Amino acid sequence: MPTPRRVARVAAVAENAGFTLITLDDGVLPPGAGPDPVGRIGAVERAAFVAASTSTVGIAPVVPVTYAEPFHVSSQLASLDHISGGRAGWIVTEEERPEAARAWGRPPVAGTDARARESRDGVEVARALWDSWEDDAVIRSVVTSRYLDRDRLHYIDFTGETYAVKGPAIVPRPPQGQLVVLGTPDRLPAARLDVALVAGRDLTAVATAAAAAGTPRVFAEVDVALDTPEATAAERVADLERHASWTDLGRLRHIGSADRLIALLGELSRHVDGVRLHPLVLDEDLSVLSRLVLPALSERRLVARPLPGTSLRSTLGLERPANRFAVAAVQKEVR
Repeated sequence: MPTPRRVARVAAVAENAGFTLITLDDGVLPPGAGPDPVGRIGAVERAAFVAASTSTVGIAPVVPVTYAEPFHVSSQLASLDHISGGRAGWIVTEEERPEAARAWGRPPVAGTDARARESRDGVEVARALWDSWEDDAVIRSVVTSRYLDRDRLHYIDFTGETYAVKGPAIVPRPPQGQLVVLGTPDRLPAARLDVALVAGRDLTAVATAAAAAGTPRVFAEVDVALDTPEATAAERVADLERHASWTDLGRLRHIGSADRLIALLGELSRHVDGVRLHPLVLDEDLSVLSRLVLPALSERRLVARPLPGTSLRSTLGLERPANRFAVAAVQKEVR
C-alpha cells in the first residue's frame, strides 16, 4: 500500500521533472484475490494529500461512477480543485468486477452498455453540479450576515434511467469552472470529455484513434519499460514476468532505451497532444524519465513545464467554460 510519504515523494519527483499531470489509480476493491483484503487510501484522498504538497503539477484521480454516487463524486472533485488551486482533473473509468457491487451494496451493473450509461450519466451530473453555483454565488458578507446569493444557486433537475439528481451542489463552483475530464471516447461522448485517452498497439492505430476522437485534446496511452543502470528493459520485463504477467491492455508499448522512447514520443506528437505514461515499475522508470526523457522533450519543446498559479485547464490550453446557468440568464434577458 502506498504510504503518504511515498506518495509525496513520487509527486515531488514528477513535479520537479516538469510533468504536466500525475494520475492516481483507484478501485473499491484492493488488488489481489486474497481472502483478507488490505485497505488502502482512496485516489481522491491521495490526490488531496498530493495537492497540499505540490504547487504546479496537475492531479487527476481515477474515479469510476459505475456504483459511486455522482453527487458525492462531484463534491469530492470540486473540493480537490479548490485545494489544489485549480489543478485537478478526473479520469473516468468503469468498474467491471461484480465483487465491487457487493462492496458498494448495490445491484450489479451488468454489460458494457449499462456501464457506459452509468459513466455517461455520472459525468453529465457532475458537470451540471459544478455549474449549479455561479462564480459569484458566494458573498461572505459579515455586515449583512449573508454567505451566498441564493438566486445564483440552481437546481440541475437530472433524470436518468436509474436515478435522478436535483441539486444544487454543496461545494462552490470549482476554480476551473469545470475540472478537466479525461476518458476513453469509445465509452463516453466526445462532448463530455476534455481529453480523450486513446490506445493502440502501433503508431497507425493510435493515429487513427486520435483522429476520430473529436475532443479538444488527445492523449495516447503508452506502457513504458526503460533501460536502467542495473538492467536492460528486456531483463526487467523478464524478471517481472517470472512473478506476475505484465498485463496487455492494448496500449502502445515501449521496451528499451530512453533515446528510443524520446524518438517515439516525437513521432506521437504529430498525432496527439500528449501521452499518459504507464511505467513498468514506477520508482525505477520515473527516475529515468525525470533524468533523461523530460529534459530532452523540453529541449525539443514537446513538453511545457506548468507554471506556478496556472490551472490545469490553462496548462493544457483549454478555456475556462462559462457557467451554463449564467449564460442562460443572459440569453433570457436579451430576448
